[in-house]
Amino acid sequence: MKKFLRILLIYIPLGLIALSVLWVFVLKWVPVLRTPLMDVRKIENREDRSFKTRYKWVPLEQVSENMMMAVMASEDTRFLSHNGFDKVEIHNAIEEMKSGKRKRGASTISQQTAKNVFLFPSRTMLRKGVEAYFTVLIEKIWGKRRILEVYLNVMETGKGVYGVQAAAQYYFKTDASKLNVQQSALIAASLPNPLKRDPAHPSSYMYRRAGQIKSLMYKIPRPEWDEDKK
Repeated sequence: MKKFLRILLIYIPLGLIALSVLWVFVLKWVPVLRTPLMDVRKIENREDRSFKTRYKWVPLEQVSENMMMAVMASEDTRFLSHNGFDKVEIHNAIEEMKSGKRKRGASTISQQTAKNVFLFPSRTMLRKGVEAYFTVLIEKIWGKRRILEVYLNVMETGKGVYGVQAAAQYYFKTDASKLNVQQSALIAASLPNPLKRDPAHPSSYMYRRAGQIKSLMYKIPRPEWDEDKK
C-alpha cells in the first residue's frame, strides 16, 4: 500500500512535471504543428464539408513588425516587461468585477500562448492553474521572442484560420512579411472574437478598434531581441 501511495503521490507527479518540461524544451526550437484548439474546431465542424484548417508556420523573421506591434498593442501592452502575468491588468479586472462591471480580460500573450499550445479550451480553475504553470515554464525556457513567435503562429484568426501567415493570405492575399499597419491592426482587432469578426470586411467597431490599436503601436516599446538570441 505504501509503495502504491508513493507511486501515486510522488513518482507520477514528478514524471508528469519532467515530461511537461521536456515538452516545453522541445517546442523552444521545433515549430508547433497543431494545437488542441485546432482539433476541437475540426470536431465542432465535422459536418461542415466546406470547413478547412488553414495554417502555415513562419519564423518570426518572416512576420511584419507591424503585426508584432499590433498584437502587443491589442492584447498585451506590457508584454515585454512583465513575467508572464500582468499585475496591473489583474488588479483592474478584480476592481471591475467588484464593481459589477462587465468582466475584463487580463490574460497576457504568454498566458494565451500557454493555453493555445498545451491545453484544451475550458473555463475550469484546474485549467487556469495548469495554464499558469505552463506560462511560468515558457517565460523561463522560451523567452519573449519565442513566445511571440509561437503566439503569432497559433492564434485563431477566423473559422479554421490559424496564425499570421494564414490570416495574411486568407484575408488580404499577401504574406505575413508584407502586412501593412492597417491590415495588422484589423487582424489584431479580430482576435478577441475571431469567429465573428472578419478583418477583410470589418464592422464600424473594428475600424474604431483598429484605430486605437494603431495609436498604441507607436506608444509601446519596440522589441529588442539581442538577449533572447544569445
